[in-house]
Order: sequence, then structure tokens, then C-alpha cells
Amino acid sequence: MSTEEILNGINTEDRSVPVAVAGAIPQITRMVDGIVERVSRGGRVFYLGAGTSGRLGIVDASEIRPTYGVPGLFIGLMAGGDKAIRDAVEGAEDSRNQAWEDMSPYSPTADDVVIGIAASGTTPYVIGAVEEARSRGLLTGCVTCNVGSPLAEACEIPIEVVVGPEFVTGSTRMKAGTAEKLVLNMISTASMIRLGHVKGNKMVDMQLSNRKLVDRGTRMIMDDTGITDYDYARSLLLEHGSVRAAEVFYHSKAEKA
Repeated sequence: MSTEEILNGINTEDRSVPVAVAGAIPQITRMVDGIVERVSRGGRVFYLGAGTSGRLGIVDASEIRPTYGVPGLFIGLMAGGDKAIRDAVEGAEDSRNQAWEDMSPYSPTADDVVIGIAASGTTPYVIGAVEEARSRGLLTGCVTCNVGSPLAEACEIPIEVVVGPEFVTGSTRMKAGTAEKLVLNMISTASMIRLGHVKGNKMVDMQLSNRKLVDRGTRMIMDDTGITDYDYARSLLLEHGSVRAAEVFYHSKAEKA
């Protein structure tokens, strides 16, 4: 195959992924509603996976704090620990007990949620944690690309996104990984919207961690309040620490005037 034929082949396979994800929306809905209920009681969400699946969970979890200003709500853990984020750790996914041990420092409670991520649905590291979590009353779900897998059977809310064979056989970082990424995006984003961390479609609780985000937040305030002075809007943002807090202060001040 020529380079162009290879790329067209990959692209053709990739087009099937959003369609497969759409078929899982009823289960994703159940997962989001369960998360909203548990988090409203003080719970957290644990993503657990190995290899590509584990890395995708860590990526999604790591974005929640800067995007929505909520620390410690989504926690990503993977077989082999932090070292495995960059380098494969042989045999790390084969222990059924290790994932729960990895969760133990966070003192999980029955208000927490565990979502196992495994394209095959057979990863011992993930299945063991889901089984233990469910026995202790945590809400359990999974994201997998096989129907009727041991992981799906072990959890309460199985999200099964069947994407079919990969362009390179067995390379689940491709379509399966894309499907997992899309589902995790939907779970975390919809949960944060339902929990009130978005106004309209704006990230009003985002962390002001760089100049770009300070500028974005300043312009949000100007759009939402009608303030035309950029420097004044920026000073409000920096003084109050978030778009939401700055706008609340501005509107309360206007009402008193």
C-alpha cells in the first residue's frame, strides 16, 4: 500500500467510531447520572486501566481540575503506576489485587465511583478492582470494546462500544483507544455540566494558569456583563480568581448601585 492508501484506510476505519459510541449513549447516560448523584454526596470518580486505556483515563482525569476548577474529583490510576505512563511495565496488569491497593491511599468510600477501562474487557488489574469496589458499595462501570466481557459482567453499568477489528490487528490504541477517549470526554464533561461548573457553554470555573486563560476569562466577563474596559474586566478576574466569582461580584455591585 502507498502512504496515501494507508492513511485513507485508517481514516475509513476511524469514521465508524463515533457511530459505535452513539449506540452506547443510554449506558453513558446512566453512568453520568450515577456520578452526579454520588459526587453530590461528596464522592469521587476513579478511572482504572492498563496500557493505553490507563493512560487515557489519566489524561481525562488530569484535565478536570484546570478546566472546571475542581481538585481531586476525578482520579486516574493505571497498572504499573506513574512509570507506566511513559514506559510499559511488564506484567503490571496481571494482578487482580493491585488496583484496589493503588486506590487505598485515597480511602475510597461507598459514595465513590469506579470506572474500569479496558478495550478487551479481560484485564485482571481492572476486573479485580471493579469486583472489590462493587462488593464495598461503590458504583461501578466500565468502558470496553467487547460485548459480554468479564469486565462488563463484573460492573453495574457496562459501556460497550464495539468498534470492530483494528486497521493493524490488535493495536487497540487506534479505534478502541479513540472510542474510549470519546466516552471519557462525554462522561466527565456531561458530569461537570450537570454539577454546575459550566455556564452556557463557558468554563466559568477554569483555573487561571496562563496568560491565554486569563485573556479568555477576561473576554468571557466582557461578553457576559457588557463591560467594555478590558483592563477593568481583567482586574476583576484576577482579584476574584474565576470568571464565575468575578461576575457574581460585578452583578451584586451593580444591584446595590
